[in-house]
Amino acid sequence: MNAHDPAKAVRPGESLEAGTIISYLKEKLPDLEGPVTVRQFHSGFSNLTYLISVGETELVLRRPPFGKKAKTAHDMGREYRILSALKPVFPYVPEPLAYCDDPAVMDVPFYVMERLQGVILRKELPEALVFGASVAGRLCRRWVDVLGDLHGLDYRACGLADLGNPEGYVARQVRGWSKRYRDARTDDVPDFERVMAWLSAGMPPDHPKPALIHNDYKFDNVILDPADLTRIIGVLDWEMATIGDPLMDLGASLGYWVQPDDSEELKLIRTLPTHARGMMTRRQIVELYEKKTGTAINNFAWYYCFGLFRLAVIAQQIYYRFFHGQTTDKRFSMLGVAVGILEKAAEKVMETGEY
Repeated sequence: MNAHDPAKAVRPGESLEAGTIISYLKEKLPDLEGPVTVRQFHSGFSNLTYLISVGETELVLRRPPFGKKAKTAHDMGREYRILSALKPVFPYVPEPLAYCDDPAVMDVPFYVMERLQGVILRKELPEALVFGASVAGRLCRRWVDVLGDLHGLDYRACGLADLGNPEGYVARQVRGWSKRYRDARTDDVPDFERVMAWLSAGMPPDHPKPALIHNDYKFDNVILDPADLTRIIGVLDWEMATIGDPLMDLGASLGYWVQPDDSEELKLIRTLPTHARGMMTRRQIVELYEKKTGTAINNFAWYYCFGLFRLAVIAQQIYYRFFHGQTTDKRFSMLGVAVGILEKAAEKVMETGEY
């Protein structure tokens, strides 16, 4: 396993018109010079990400996926705007370089940013790296620190006050994600109606201190310094960022957090090394976040349950594309099974109040 997340050959059906794109980029970035190669990062499940090498310069291009897309998802212009606003005040953001919505260049909008070189953690820890329990614990603390720093930003001063409406945010999220699930449901997955009803009945009030939230903050969306694996040098994938409830952000993050005492089924769909020796538990992460932000959290089980449900919706939206033959990516074939496992996990939280 290469810890530096190498790009690979472009998947069939997801190729780019490299000549047209390079001509456009050379207009925007006139110093580009040299032979061109285009490869693809295969790890993501949403927007498609490519590595474009022009001579010694490496650029990262992001574009929406092929096939049916959620109506409000994959807004490249919005994501580019967020990166541009955050770069001066949040040191973990890659530098945005160009945005294009000209159909003569590509049939969908896309943007290009700098490539940040570092370590990205995937399902298993890289054997080539020394990653002991003490490193895992310090990384967890730093991971929470960065999330707390994001939530503490003055989003108005960044020029992002109109990015989202914090009033009624929780209710809109419950209604919106419930509708998305029903719209994307296929006949081979559970209906999630009991979970959706529970979330709707128990909605907390709006957070008194709304924040800029990432909405997909997890280990494989952060880049680590190869010389110090406890140091985060980049945060990626800002497509779902908005202004809203920071506890919803934490709940979404911990929806991915599988720990050693979880069910064997939940462990089967683990995508991150959160089970590794020295990693904090979900409860420890919440306690650390409380200390970092000065926030008292009394009902985190609701936020965690919502995080599990939201993850199931994302998985189902992607599975819908595979189910209907809109993508050939074989990784998507088992996402329907994952949706069923996430429903069971959410129902357990409803029954026990544990997270």
